[in-house]
Amino acid sequence: MEYTVQALAHMPAPEIRAIIREGRWTAPTSGLSLGQAQANMIILPLDWAYDFLLYAARNPKPCPILDVTETGDPEPRMIAPGADVRTDLPKYRIWKNGKLIEEPTDIKSLWRDDLVAFMIGCSFSFESALLQAGIGIRHIEENANVPMYLTNIPCKPAGRFSGNMVTSMRPIRHAQVIKAATCTALFPSVHGAPVHIGDPSAIGIKDINKPDFGDAVTVKEDEVPVFWACGVTPQAAVIKSRPPFAITHAPGHMFITDKRDSDYAVF
Repeated sequence: MEYTVQALAHMPAPEIRAIIREGRWTAPTSGLSLGQAQANMIILPLDWAYDFLLYAARNPKPCPILDVTETGDPEPRMIAPGADVRTDLPKYRIWKNGKLIEEPTDIKSLWRDDLVAFMIGCSFSFESALLQAGIGIRHIEENANVPMYLTNIPCKPAGRFSGNMVTSMRPIRHAQVIKAATCTALFPSVHGAPVHIGDPSAIGIKDINKPDFGDAVTVKEDEVPVFWACGVTPQAAVIKSRPPFAITHAPGHMFITDKRDSDYAVF
């Protein structure tokens, strides 16, 4: 059976995870199970886990932690009891010494008893609120992955981890920028308010049409690029800090949790 974003937009999270687990959806997850919070992921050996926990604590804007698994246990019990981080994401990235070596759709054969998974808030989780506010999401409209960029904004180092922030970008009509910023500020656990609005070069982005991750999207004349902190930031830290082994989600290919977006809203 062929699936579309529209067909999966209102499907319950456990059902979508089952489809992903069976290998029937390997595309980005933006627009799926609207209203359910999504999560980025990084898996590290226990020897590196404390350093990353400290890194996330010092950089809560790009790395807001939603759950941490027990060592060797692939079940994210706080955000999706019964789920499995080894099979329930559409695509993974395997890293060795900071180098990307593979992008599989299942990591069961790579799982080890010393691995710890960190589940990190994702900006896809506030997209329902943007849509409800009448603000379009261009990458959904164009059936693309959200564009993401490595910036010159430094993160605070911790232990062996350091690196710069990655941001996601959504073009917003000039008249709706304040509404978009206010709307997303209500979701601090999934990156919250934008970190930059306007000129991409001010945060080190040379060409907005050439994202470092994801796909380029159309920015119209009456729109301004708006940038949010992004949960791909840990991958930039992996590249710079070079842990011997790490597994992450592929950018845009998230874990869909059992939590509602509203569970992370601050009203």
